[in-house]
Formats: sequence, C-alpha cells, structure tokens
Amino acid sequence: MEQDQIKVLLIEDEEFDVRRIKNTIAPHRERICIQDIVSTGEDAIHNLEKKGPYDVAILDYQISGGLYGERLIKRLKKVDPSIQIIVITKMTINQTDLHFANQLIESGAYWFGTKYPSDIEDFIYQPTDFILTIMNAAEKKRLEQERMRSQSRLDKKIARIVQERPMLGDSESILKIRERITKYAATHANVLILGESGTGKELIARNIHYQSSRRYENFVTVNCAAIPAELIESELFGFIKGAFTGAKEDKAGLFEQANHGTIFLDEISELPYQAQAKLLRVLETGEMDKIGRKKSHNVDVRVIAATNKNLKDRMKKNLFREDLFYRLNILNIQAPALKERKEDIRVLIDYFVGHHCRDLSIVLPAITDGAWSFLEQFHWPGNVRQLKNVTQRLVILSNDTITREIVELAMDVQAQDSATGLTNPVFSTDNIMPLKDVEQNFRKQYFEFVRQHSRTDTEAAGKLGLAPPNFHRMCKELGLK
Repeated sequence: MEQDQIKVLLIEDEEFDVRRIKNTIAPHRERICIQDIVSTGEDAIHNLEKKGPYDVAILDYQISGGLYGERLIKRLKKVDPSIQIIVITKMTINQTDLHFANQLIESGAYWFGTKYPSDIEDFIYQPTDFILTIMNAAEKKRLEQERMRSQSRLDKKIARIVQERPMLGDSESILKIRERITKYAATHANVLILGESGTGKELIARNIHYQSSRRYENFVTVNCAAIPAELIESELFGFIKGAFTGAKEDKAGLFEQANHGTIFLDEISELPYQAQAKLLRVLETGEMDKIGRKKSHNVDVRVIAATNKNLKDRMKKNLFREDLFYRLNILNIQAPALKERKEDIRVLIDYFVGHHCRDLSIVLPAITDGAWSFLEQFHWPGNVRQLKNVTQRLVILSNDTITREIVELAMDVQAQDSATGLTNPVFSTDNIMPLKDVEQNFRKQYFEFVRQHSRTDTEAAGKLGLAPPNFHRMCKELGLK
C-alpha cells in the first residue's frame, strides 16, 4: 500500500545545517518532503497557522529571534497539538543530560539529538536514527489524529445521550442540583440520591457519570427491587462455570461490566441484607467475590445509589446496614418533588409535548390559558414521570389545540371515582378501539395508579400480587419507566 508523503517544516537559521539536513533526507525524498524552511520562531508559527498542517517539525533548539527552545515547542503544540517535533542542537553532544531531555519532552518534543560532531560536514550525526525518527514521528502523528477523531466521536455520542434526556428547569432547586452535579462529577466519591418516585433520580446519576472522567466507560443501571433475592449476588458479582447447578459458563457480574465506569443502584433500600455485606466489601476494598471463585477480583467502580425510602428508619429496624449507609452517603443529592418546583412545569410540558409530537410526526398543538392554569396548579403526585405520561395522552387526544377539557380528559378528572381514585373508562362512538388496546390502556392506567399510591415499585408489585421481576417486565411492556 502506498504511504502518504511526510510533510516537514524545517526551523533552522544556519545555511550549513540546512544543507546537512537536506542531504540526510535526500535519499528518502519519495517518503519525506521538506515543504518549508524558516529561520525564526515567529515565522514557524505563521507557517503552521497559514500553510499547515505539517506532520513533523525539525527544530534547531537555538535559533535567532526571541522565540526558541521550550517556548517555541509549546507554541507549536498549541497551534497544532498533533504535530511531532524533533529537536536537533549543538547542546546535546552529551546526550546523558537527563534534565535537558526531560525539559524538552515535557514541553512537547517527540525526540532530540545532536547535529555534531563537526567533522561530519555532509549529514546530520547518526543519519539512520534521524530518518527512522522522522518516520516514527509521522506514524505517531497519524495515530494521535486517529485517537483525537475517535475521542471526538465519543464526545459527540455522549453529548447526544445527554441531550436526549436533558435536565430541564430554571427553578432554584434545579439550579442547585446542576451545581452539585458539576462538583460531584469532578470526584470519584460515592453518591446517594434521595427523592420521591418519578423525580428523576436516574437522570441525576447519568448526568454525574457523563460529566465525570469516567464518561467514556460503562454506565450500568441496576434496579435492586427487580432482581429476586436468591439471584442478586450472582447478578451483581457474577459466577464461574460450575459454581452451581445450571452455571454452564462464566458470567461477568454487573460490577465487572461497570469496571472503570459507574454503577447506579436504584432502590438500594430493597437490597437483601446478605448482599449488603458483599457490597460493603466492594466499596471498602475494591475487591469482589465471584460465586465459585476462590480469589477476589479487583474492580474500580463508582457507585451512585438512589432510594425513595428513609434509610435511617430501615437502619433502626435492622433492614439496612449502618456502615453501608455511611459508605454510600459520602455525597448526597435530594431530588425535589415536582410540587416543590412548579415554576418548571411549563418548561417540562413544552419539552415533552414537542418530544411526543416529533415521535408521532404530528403538528405541535397550541395550549390554551385554561389548560395551562389547570396543569400548573395540579399537585402531580407521580412527579415528572406522571407529567410525561399525561403529555403523551394530551398529544394523542388533541387535534391542533390542547384545551382544559382535553387536559381533564387526559388526566381522568371527569371520570374519577372519589372513593377509590380509579378511573372509569370514557367510551366514544367516534373512537371505538380494539379490545386489546382498551385492555392495555386500562393496565397502564391501573399500574400508574398503584405506583402513585406506593412508596416503591416493590410495594406496588406486592399490591398487584406480582413478583418484582414480572412487575418490571410488564411496566416495560406498557411503556412505563
């Protein structure tokens, strides 16, 4: 495969040395090309800005003018971080000067060597090393650019992930949360997020992860209430082949999958007591015991946990370990209920209505003053999760305008039974739906109702007579978070 020609910027103020460098490179002119020759640091910067990019800069350490040496190297790297700089100088006859070499490397130089002894008039000293260094420097430049392109793609992907689920609102409580997220993201400390169901605790955790230095690694979410107690340890920490009946192959646990990244433990209050001890060991030592393995496995994972229960009350009842609580609660955030930040309701509704309209490919409807008044005064027991579901109904029920009547219909106000809070179905001859759609709508409505009147999803599953894993599977099928 034909290789690209290496473009060189030569920065040298002595004609004698320019000739020696040209003579050294001449046998390799098909592979290496000196594109420009300058004699001062300022001219080098100008050429790099106007005529670049170059692959390699060959630099005489001591040139005329005020800009030379380490200062010039830093300026060149500032203009083009990927350019590779080879330093040649009379000063390096004794190449065991480690302090001088360290100064150059820290400034950004790729390699340095001497131009002398002076009895070699036609070539740079050690011409073979010199040519190989130029070629290696060009390859490093190519790899550096590839790395930068890959990182740029990752950064764009991360930006898209954050934009798809933004943290909306301008209320004082949301501004404080954003400020805390920025501070917490700069550390590796564990975080405990507290708040009612539907307030966006996972969204806060995601923002901490994607603003941190771990953002290029995995963000693994775990709902502790959704995993049966007898399986929680194998899910979190993994197992090896033959550890128990049915273990036909090794399985990496969720902590192993999150290595170097972040694991989000939602509903941490539901973690079985025995598993809490193993989690505590991971937090204290970074060591994880896979089922069936005698040696511990080291992991580097940041833990963000969340709950809508009072962990101190559970500690008093011996349902939650006190030492684990303090390990998780190094930093904490209180996610505010929507009723505590009503000034954000309009922003949230605008966003979700627009989101659902784009998703359904329909025109954005207008919202009347009466509809806004009702929506902003509602108490929203299900918080942002409930608001998102209501806006989806509003978009589907409206034509080109969302009125108060449509809001009341979408929120089941007209058909609400005061004794139970349940909703009677609203039938219409204009919109007779298939039975399976009616059944699904009722299931979704009833699941939402039970969740709004339960402290946790585990409690909601118990009220419905479902095992937590089945409850979460059905929620997913119904499009509920």
